[in-house]
Amino acid sequence: MKVLLHVWRQAGPAAAGKLVDYEAHDISADMSFLEMLDVVNERLISKGEVPIAFDHDCREGICGSCGMMINGAAHGPMKQTTACQLHMRSFRDGDEIWIEPWRAKAFPVIKDLVVNRGAFDRIIQAGGFVSAPTGSAQDGNAIPIAKHAADACSDWSVYWGLQTREKQPFWCRFIFFSPVASCKVSSLRTALVCAHSTKSVEGHDAGMVASHRSR
Repeated sequence: MKVLLHVWRQAGPAAAGKLVDYEAHDISADMSFLEMLDVVNERLISKGEVPIAFDHDCREGICGSCGMMINGAAHGPMKQTTACQLHMRSFRDGDEIWIEPWRAKAFPVIKDLVVNRGAFDRIIQAGGFVSAPTGSAQDGNAIPIAKHAADACSDWSVYWGLQTREKQPFWCRFIFFSPVASCKVSSLRTALVCAHSTKSVEGHDAGMVASHRSR
């Protein structure tokens, strides 16, 4: 595909900037936006011109260093998608794309698409933070678990450790690994009845489980 880029070029913080046109041709639709800029820069360097300066780090949609304005929108047209994860298939062959730095008084332009993020970095270094819902999974250690459920899980882990001493019959192994059945085993007593035929929770083994329960 071929697209026409209108890129903000600015030699330094005090220099006057302007939009410069670049034709990006033979671009794969599977390239990320930053990979497309890499191709453009390689061609500029081969002609002895100054490449376009832009920030990037992880290129995995995590760090946010690649912040830029694409067609007037932060990171481009895709919602909740960073510029490094924005692919050229989001554009059509022959499109015109305007690329500018993310301008703000606190983040002055250093060069081209690169801005000074020092104000934000100082907040991080001071231990400050901003609340931004990113959709990540809840920390498992922060999920409250009822005591009876925690006790049942503890009993089950001790019992299962004892069961490894002897060969399990097929039907008992199925019960142990069945999610539905496991949910129903809510106490040590139920587990012992379930595995009665294994003869593994007798004598010393049963004493070990009882000792665990008394702790």
